Amino acid sequence: MALLNVAFVMGLWLIITTGPCVYFLPKSSKVNIWILQLLLFNNLNLFIALCEIALGKHIKYIKEEYKVKREHYKGKEWEACVAFLTMPLSVSQCFQGKTWSKMWSTYSLYDPSYQNHESFGFFIDVGNGYSTIIPSIFINVAMIYPQSVSHLWVGCVGLASYWQILYGAIIYLVSFWFNERYKGKNFGFVGISNALWLYFPVIGIYCCVCILRDGSMSFFGATST
Repeated sequence: MALLNVAFVMGLWLIITTGPCVYFLPKSSKVNIWILQLLLFNNLNLFIALCEIALGKHIKYIKEEYKVKREHYKGKEWEACVAFLTMPLSVSQCFQGKTWSKMWSTYSLYDPSYQNHESFGFFIDVGNGYSTIIPSIFINVAMIYPQSVSHLWVGCVGLASYWQILYGAIIYLVSFWFNERYKGKNFGFVGISNALWLYFPVIGIYCCVCILRDGSMSFFGATST
């Protein structure tokens, strides 16, 4: 019997991953809005990165799912999103890649390039999935234990990672618009769903620039370099 649904599991992930991190933050960081935003985004990005890995591993399954959904939800793409978010899950399904690959067969109703393994959207997201997990965890550790890491490593790794995410999102949206894949679709959904990957990387870049400017981890609450 299904006990969970997709939206609940995503929310639970953010609570389980972000709550303990906030608890262990240095006292001065607990009221730093930049750090709190970055911590939330890093944990969200970790979840999406796992889904992006599933995108690469299950692209054939996604293509078949997309064909079925395209016929069933034609002109009712929003209903497909609601159906995905409210899809009942068993505990075991929460740990299966095919479960989360359904995210992409659903998103493909708005942008079919995500069921095409030759597209930019496919490769940038699969690439982000594999390449941003370690930096996200590293930055989280740096925020919790700023006195234990090198400000130079944090600043440089963070700048590279957040710029990669930001640039990928910008080029993807430009590609989406330039190739007119918005025609007959709700561009607002695509824009809003990708806006997080525009806004939060800018926050990350700002934090990393402050760290390199200060020459210390004081921005993350360290009392000494």
